[in-house]
Amino acid sequence: MNFRISTALLVLLSLSSCATPPERNCKDFKNGSFTFTTSINGEEKTTIFTRNEDIEIDVYEGKTDTSSVRWINDCEYIVKRLNPKNATEEKSIHMKILTTTNKSYTFEYNIVGNNKKSRGTAIKTK
Repeated sequence: MNFRISTALLVLLSLSSCATPPERNCKDFKNGSFTFTTSINGEEKTTIFTRNEDIEIDVYEGKTDTSSVRWINDCEYIVKRLNPKNATEEKSIHMKILTTTNKSYTFEYNIVGNNKKSRGTAIKTK
């Protein structure tokens, strides 16, 4: 009985190690224009943003904000608003690209120092 369980576990482990890792061509998304749509209180909200390596300009509900972008590695970066209007806007956001396609990337983000993470998908428009 133990032999069968051990064999089954070994087979499962072998099969799981053959899985293809997700595609991550993060360099393709360091620059460009993007859209990100999320649901807030049941309502769809869209942010349009343009990133040029170390600067990101966001347009959300008709308001424009500029943030600095500091790349940690090819797939992770920190965003910090340049002109925060309150204490919440002063907090930096850690972004991590998890997977990419030819026109989009799925990412995970959280306020630096906060363990609660959220996910989203950005679509490259230019």
